[in-house]
Amino acid sequence: MIKTIIIDDEADGRETLLLSIRKYCPEIEISALCSTADEGIGMIHKLQPDLVFLDIQMPHKSGFNLLEELGGFDFEVIFVTAHDRYAIRAIKFSALDYLLKPVDVDELQKAVRKARERIDHKGLRNNYESLLKNMKHPAGRLEKLAIPAFDGIVFEKVDDIIYCKADGNYTNLVLIGKRNLLVSKNLKDFDGMLTECGFFRVHHASLINMKHIKKYVKGEGGYVILEDGHHVDVSRRKKEQFLGLLNKVGN
Repeated sequence: MIKTIIIDDEADGRETLLLSIRKYCPEIEISALCSTADEGIGMIHKLQPDLVFLDIQMPHKSGFNLLEELGGFDFEVIFVTAHDRYAIRAIKFSALDYLLKPVDVDELQKAVRKARERIDHKGLRNNYESLLKNMKHPAGRLEKLAIPAFDGIVFEKVDDIIYCKADGNYTNLVLIGKRNLLVSKNLKDFDGMLTECGFFRVHHASLINMKHIKKYVKGEGGYVILEDGHHVDVSRRKKEQFLGLLNKVGN
């Protein structure tokens, strides 16, 4: 059995999740229901759970504040949230699970299966540390991405990504050191995460890190030469906006 705590300031949310878990996730043993982050911290110290269902938005202390206060921890976390789009994007890219309220049964079972695997194998605590670091960065900028890979999780600095190239439903990340990572997320996902980090989508199939531009060559749309030697086309409709950003970088 997986010893589990639910932490949610809304009574309806706690009870609804509890009923769903009892009905659809027999491997879960609910050891405590907590209505505040402080109560949750106390029960975590007392019960040493394997898994915590953690609401993100709570009065006084958020779910992220709770994890920061704990410092290190050995349990798995499934976040529960009714909104906060940025948090959802950060969670996705930090290899964490989340559930949207009202909780979908299929998503609940899927998240529990993943948690079970992590509990069985351990060793993935860095994903939480990465998330907390990302969330604390000024203006929501990310410093590091935790990228799901076939045999685990790859952690990469955002500044080490030279550009991202669409490959169907996948994205190819081109990194310094002539490294490439093929990720099972589309380019739109990366665009939403990295625009605030100095990236710009110069073409429907290309998202570049402005820090890695070596030269811009004029033309109908023109193209950029990146520090690793790659040539990336700039679409005509993106040219004016791109040149405006380029001028800002140069000043």
